[in-house]
Amino acid sequence: MDCFDVYSLYEIEPIKGNGSWVFDADGNKYLDLYGGHAVISIGHAHPHYIKAITEQVNKLGFYSNSVQNSLQAKLAKKLGDISGYEDYSLFMCNSGAEANENAVKLASFATGRERVLAFSKAFHGRTSGAVALTDNPRIVSPFNQTDKVTFVPLNDLDAVEKELKTETYAAVIIEGIQGVAGIYIPDDTFLIQLRELTKKYGTKLILDEVQSGYGRTGRFFAHQHAGIQPDIISMAKGMGNGFPVGGILISPDIKPIKGMLGTTFGGNHLACAASLAVLEVMESENLIANAAKVGEYAINRLKRIDSMAKDIRGRGLMIGIEIEGDASSVRRNLLFDKHIFTGGAGATTIRLLPALSVKQEHIDQFIEAFK
Repeated sequence: MDCFDVYSLYEIEPIKGNGSWVFDADGNKYLDLYGGHAVISIGHAHPHYIKAITEQVNKLGFYSNSVQNSLQAKLAKKLGDISGYEDYSLFMCNSGAEANENAVKLASFATGRERVLAFSKAFHGRTSGAVALTDNPRIVSPFNQTDKVTFVPLNDLDAVEKELKTETYAAVIIEGIQGVAGIYIPDDTFLIQLRELTKKYGTKLILDEVQSGYGRTGRFFAHQHAGIQPDIISMAKGMGNGFPVGGILISPDIKPIKGMLGTTFGGNHLACAASLAVLEVMESENLIANAAKVGEYAINRLKRIDSMAKDIRGRGLMIGIEIEGDASSVRRNLLFDKHIFTGGAGATTIRLLPALSVKQEHIDQFIEAFK
């Protein structure tokens, strides 16, 4: 039996990592500016992270949510303190798609409505409901297609209000920054007005921060640049630094009853230990501030390059470089030859999602290779 290749593969198998570096079996060293789809938030093999997981698995690796788990309460308290959402509640799951599925389901329960408004070029995951919210014909099968989801252009407030005034929408779901689409940022003023419209028409606002959250943009969540508070926030990727963790933050205005949401593996002891370690490192090493500082440095340097870059988009360490020509060829043939991992977003955009601990010297190395 062969394994199915999910993506086109680099001709390398990393066997260990350290900070922003990964190494193959021959000892070759590669600069990782992609972090496995924005998952590596505090760096590879961080000693505090390793210690926390090792200690926990030596005590208890797993038990289901049928028993008390004080680690969940400890994580919720820490997450609330760092994110600024102390009065929200935390539901834990295993992935970003699962987080978005639960967010939409909860909004539908809370409003009694069945429709969802999403945005063109959106990506919200690969499970059935999440795919229905995703405007990507490559992954939407006939089974996933539904008339309960409507797509409108990003930053088009008139199109949003035209739909919401029907008062049939349970939720509007929007990414803090559209990642897979090519790093497209909702205007701050658009998010502010979107928040006002959802309140006006009794619709719940869901912020998908699966990729753009957890400090990546220089704020804990990308939507905090606009100063708004959504009803539900979905999270994953950087939450566990490689351990599969997802979750949603739920406004105090929404009160789920027991049995409305559920999970076997979500919030297990190892997941909580990993997530706590990530927050502790982010706090002790000021990684959100580092993401803002190094991200601004990277974007400014990229904008000054006289090269084939058509456009530089991003915030913090979520950066898209749109180029003339085939981005995949540049990533796989030119940058990879210089031992640098980057990601893609569409045919013409190179995507940078390094660990929040990345240094300016790593950015300099990338800039020279890119030039």
